Amino acid sequence: QVQLVESGGGLVQAGDSLRLSCLASIHTFSDYHMGWFRQAPGKEREFVAAISRRGGSTNYADSVKGRFTISRDNAKNTVYLQMNSLKPEDTAVYSCAADGSRRLVISGTIAAYNYWGQGTQVTVSS
Repeated sequence: QVQLVESGGGLVQAGDSLRLSCLASIHTFSDYHMGWFRQAPGKEREFVAAISRRGGSTNYADSVKGRFTISRDNAKNTVYLQMNSLKPEDTAVYSCAADGSRRLVISGTIAAYNYWGQGTQVTVSS
């Protein structure tokens, strides 16, 4: 059974940084593409960033490019999201997700991911 547990969320001020972590209980973590998504109150879940199985390929939503960095440590079964220059509009519940398919390229679509964490709240005050 796959379990994903996020941590690192909190309340920060605009311009601050946070690093989210997602620990995966997966037999072979490196078999999975990983992604981060977020959902703000009253809005649909949206793609934030994704990283390929070995970490060689990444993709970002336009709204976070240049501010957020996704990375992974396969030895620790963990994927990270470093968030810099945070803005109030980044306020959301952030969830990590795992894509266990044989897909060669990383995806930014929700349907591509078959395992999800519960999420961690990030609140950015102005």
